Amino acid sequence: MKEILDTTNLPKHIAVIMDGNGRWAKKKGAMRVFGHQNAIKAVREATEGCAELGIKHLTLYAFSTENWNRPKKEVNALMQLLVGTIRKETETLNKNNIRLTTIGDTKQLPEVCQRELAEAIEITAKNTGMNLILALSYSGRWDIANATKLMALDIEAGKLKSENIDGQTIDRYLSTFGVPDPELLIRTSGEFRISNFYLWQLAYTEIYITDTLWPDFRKEHLHKAIADYQKRERRFGKTSEQVSKKTEKVKK
Repeated sequence: MKEILDTTNLPKHIAVIMDGNGRWAKKKGAMRVFGHQNAIKAVREATEGCAELGIKHLTLYAFSTENWNRPKKEVNALMQLLVGTIRKETETLNKNNIRLTTIGDTKQLPEVCQRELAEAIEITAKNTGMNLILALSYSGRWDIANATKLMALDIEAGKLKSENIDGQTIDRYLSTFGVPDPELLIRTSGEFRISNFYLWQLAYTEIYITDTLWPDFRKEHLHKAIADYQKRERRFGKTSEQVSKKTEKVKK
């Protein structure tokens, strides 16, 4: 599958909703945390696969603001797994020239998680390859609400005029400022919803749904998703004829 990909038509930014850990564990007759533990391989495969193709940005939706409502035992296990994984993978990220960044209300994370994240971000900050974005304690509604608060503060301080607010202004106040909107969103486990993820940023994103549960996700699944993306015609509200004419002009 990798060999048939058009390397001139790769998305600059891929976002992934990593879903299905609990169901995967249930099928194995195990507790949900077993699924989370076995999902680390999928994270490695997706990250390495994107880096090998030269994808510039990869966002992994790791923990939503709503996930705090899960059973305390599961949340605690997830936080411990997060800390352990970051410690183990930081060296690998450096070797592969991958920069780690985060988005979300990370102040809600346990202090030990915040420390490990801050250290990994600092260690990988100078890497110039792919930008791996972990969405932690994140939701699209939180992002938009937070951006609104920041704009309100700047209006009060006289730094921003309400009449000048447009789409580009909002972009500047979102947690993803400086990162292009995802061209491709991959959701595993066959669920047809975006689960409060990148509500603003997904306006024209191509969505790919796979029945594969996240712990079983491998590079070939990534390649299949990109191949499907490359068959799409991205019109951004225009007609096919308009897109064709623009493509012809670019080629000329």
